[in-house]
Amino acid sequence: MSRLDDLTSWHADWRGLRVAVLGLGVTGFAAVDTLVELGADVTAIAERVDDERRTILGVLGVPIVEVGREGSPAALEEAELVIASPGLRPDHPWLAAAAERGIPVWGDIELAWRVRDKVRAAEWILVTGTNGKTTTTQLTAHMLREAGKRVAPVGNIGTPVLDAVRDPEGFDVLVVELSSFQLHSLPTDGPGALWPHSAACLNIDDDHLDWHGSADAYRAAKGKVYGNARVAAVYNVEDDATMRLVEEADVVEGCRAIGFSLGVPGPSDLGIVDGVLVDRAFLDERRSSALELAHLDDLEPAGLRSPHMARNVLAAASLARAFGADPAHVREAIRSFRLDRHRTELVAIVDGVRFVDDSKATNPHAAEGSLSAFDPVVWIVGGLFKGADVAPLVAKHARRVAAAIVIGVDRAPVVEAFARHAPGIPVVEVDTPDTGSVMRIAVEAAASHAEPGATVLLAPAAASMDQFVDYAERGDRFADAVRERGARGDHDGSRPGG
Repeated sequence: MSRLDDLTSWHADWRGLRVAVLGLGVTGFAAVDTLVELGADVTAIAERVDDERRTILGVLGVPIVEVGREGSPAALEEAELVIASPGLRPDHPWLAAAAERGIPVWGDIELAWRVRDKVRAAEWILVTGTNGKTTTTQLTAHMLREAGKRVAPVGNIGTPVLDAVRDPEGFDVLVVELSSFQLHSLPTDGPGALWPHSAACLNIDDDHLDWHGSADAYRAAKGKVYGNARVAAVYNVEDDATMRLVEEADVVEGCRAIGFSLGVPGPSDLGIVDGVLVDRAFLDERRSSALELAHLDDLEPAGLRSPHMARNVLAAASLARAFGADPAHVREAIRSFRLDRHRTELVAIVDGVRFVDDSKATNPHAAEGSLSAFDPVVWIVGGLFKGADVAPLVAKHARRVAAAIVIGVDRAPVVEAFARHAPGIPVVEVDTPDTGSVMRIAVEAAASHAEPGATVLLAPAAASMDQFVDYAERGDRFADAVRERGARGDHDGSRPGG
């Protein structure tokens, strides 16, 4: 352990350190590549390895151990350190084997923090929450880029932090999206603990309970994002859970709690007054005045006008302002920002009906945001719920739902929720096992229940892996089905690439 305690810099002596990397996804591969560059003695352990990575690791001289989940890799017996991919559940047999042998386990985030000074040690801004992480991470980075900072959005967003810390030009700041999986394994003290510039938890709702084991464990993981924050701890005024996490957080003396909400902000908060996004946190006269950041109309072209997206904008603005971005930088970034696909994306308007793809709504909390933005809605819902309860969502939004089209393997909870809370609403089950036809059938059924002026909304409130590769494929198949329908009738237009 004493040697590992000393490994807090790229320039420390990592040579010959025996490391087992568990998993060869995006983060696992980045960890292997980084450790090889550091001179460590690396073994990769995975259930499956694609041909491209097998070839690259062969060139790097990294041995690969392919073993089933229940296997106990012999390579663990000789390891001094284990790097675990974030998708491995805490009760995974490989992690249990490491624990039995007393081998320390790090995640890729801890490794990246320890070696962040390869070129120059960038500041880190952390973003988590049940929903909105990716959009907020992208917005924050976009605002800081507008302010002239060299910045990268990294982490759970798709680009490993380890790739960013090895960028030859380095960065001023990294905006790091963190999942509850990544936060779970992070230490809160000691040589591997993060000391971020600022951090935000956008919201908390039950998710990944099958992975964490309980709602309390999930919330505890999310709360780690605030640990050792030095400048700002950003929270959602309208979500008491995030406020409690800030109150309980062990931050650096002088770190400020900055709230955001869609209402009139108090001192030290950001909010909205008469259609204007305002800052009452980062100005000397915050008790008596506010700074104008943008108008709600500025959010419309970027698809950010809905309530849940506006909250993401305010959270990002809080983080960017904490890092020194001027109001003008925030405003220009909002005006030039564009959302990723499958996030409340207008696919087309066909026969007066809007078809909106929010396939990224992979849990009930995310689906609530887009459901709140449209009325009336023909709702395409369902998939793999992973222990999440969809009934409260149905009860809350039944009045705006004209019909429900239920897809996926976990259809029963949705059907039962509508029978209990909204028995008068038409419910159509799509029970075909054929992935290729699911969305075509769903779109046709939805269109038959949608009057002009309504919105057909794909907001599944569930994961996609029961029928699709991922949420992107689910959204793409929805869009294809909508276009196919539009080609057969009148339509008012669609977004390019929608």
